Amino acid sequence: MVKRAKSPEMPGFIKPQLATLRSKAPTAGYLHEIKYDGYRVQLHLNKGKVKAYTRNGLDWTKRFSVIVGAFDIPGQAIIDGEVVVVHEGRTNFFELQAELAKGSQDRLVYYAFDLLWLDGKDLRKSPQLRRKELLKALFDTHELQAPVLYSEHLTGDGQQLFEHASKLQLRRHHLEES
Repeated sequence: MVKRAKSPEMPGFIKPQLATLRSKAPTAGYLHEIKYDGYRVQLHLNKGKVKAYTRNGLDWTKRFSVIVGAFDIPGQAIIDGEVVVVHEGRTNFFELQAELAKGSQDRLVYYAFDLLWLDGKDLRKSPQLRRKELLKALFDTHELQAPVLYSEHLTGDGQQLFEHASKLQLRRHHLEES
């Protein structure tokens, strides 16, 4: 009789890595993503059961039940992302808080930006680009749609991207004031 190796058990809540403030953006070797203004949420998909955890490990599955319901897929995954409300083309934390205070979920959107675990495999030591590729494949394979979205990224010179984004933001403010 041949014994098969037992796949590792899916971990519980994983403490998220938080952004670190820097005076300059890195120039090479990094992925660059939009900083969303919302609640950091880790989704645990385990064979048809889904849980939503805040960045402090609180179970907010009921508060985000619409988002949880959008991840009706088989297998296991732990996905890191941000729950937001988009207002006038940008994420808006105050609108998110108002939506949650009303007990409403109609405007909630989940931007998934990292995949930490997939079907018995801990991906945290895998390169971030590989994890993003697997996350994109998960979205494509299961045809996931709003209110859950894959969060795109950019590569290149981070300082140059930052300066370009700053100019675009400045231009937008000038247009709004006109």
